[in-house]
Amino acid sequence: MLTYLAASAATTQQLAFDPGITPSQGGLPGLDVLKSTVGSINLFAIIAVVGALCVSGIVWAWGHHTGSHGSEQKGKQGALVAAGAALLLGAANGIVSFFSAVGTNVH
Repeated sequence: MLTYLAASAATTQQLAFDPGITPSQGGLPGLDVLKSTVGSINLFAIIAVVGALCVSGIVWAWGHHTGSHGSEQKGKQGALVAAGAALLLGAANGIVSFFSAVGTNVH
């Protein structure tokens, strides 16, 4: 039993080893191109969400005025999904920065 505890403690120490790797701002070729590409994808997604919100609004209004409760409900759902997607796309940098900062504090 004592040998098992000593082996377990040694394993725990090995798992807690800090490799000393931290993110750096440079060093890789094409980093600026990658940042630009991701920014362009984010912009494309935001434009797509605006279109989805417009279509959802039209379906919602059409369903309301024709008495089609199913279409009205789908329009509402689409508007909520589009709003949630816009929220996530707009907050992507902040979310990643927050969790990256939280991750650096884990010891």
